[in-house]
Amino acid sequence: MTDLVSRRRDGHLLVITMQRETKRNAVDRSLADAISDALDELDDDPDLWCGVITGGPSFFSAGSDLTAGGDYVTERGGEYGIIRRNRRKPLIAAVEGFALGGGMEIVLACDMVVASTSARFGLPEVGIGVIPTCAGLFRAPQSLPLNLARQMILTGEPITAERAHAAGFVNALAEPGQVLDAAIALGQRICRNAPLSVQACLAAVNGELGDRADRGWELTDAAKGSIFGTEDAAEGVASFLEKRPPEWRAR
Repeated sequence: MTDLVSRRRDGHLLVITMQRETKRNAVDRSLADAISDALDELDDDPDLWCGVITGGPSFFSAGSDLTAGGDYVTERGGEYGIIRRNRRKPLIAAVEGFALGGGMEIVLACDMVVASTSARFGLPEVGIGVIPTCAGLFRAPQSLPLNLARQMILTGEPITAERAHAAGFVNALAEPGQVLDAAIALGQRICRNAPLSVQACLAAVNGELGDRADRGWELTDAAKGSIFGTEDAAEGVASFLEKRPPEWRAR
């Protein structure tokens, strides 16, 4: 256990909880390293067959810590310790409150989602003049209906857990305060099966998606390059940190 991430074993299941509460679990270097270490344990311990990642009872994650300057990439997991990780074992996101920006991209990097009826999912980057850079631009259209993914990306407005569930993105809804128990129950149901069979199936499914991800990363890098250094990108981040409305200039 660290101050930023706790780990709890429940049989063959590992429960990982982000605990940077004062920053709403915004990810910086330290939190990324702690998440990566926990997922290393899940991947490497043969007695662990499934994982659950959560942000606690109030929120999942607000995404990137803008003061980190992008310093949240780990050697094994990529951004946030999870985004580019080649996982062998199922990982379930247990979402209370909001999962925004990079928080939503962490959820998109998981295999299944259990959410509170009060949860919200969003990719608000366009509102501050930047773009989703941690696979949201291609994983959202893979996991959600295309027009709904476009709406989330282009408006920056979040959707409710009920809508996400109706769209097939959220596997199960639970009442506030009961999400982690529901996610653990789903994980334990997976653990009743032969672990090597589960891992082989996951490798096949995620491997097919991974083949398409290479092109997704190319297009994401191109989109990022098109706004890098623009006045609007600088204004968006500055206005966010200064808590004021941005003044866009389209340049």
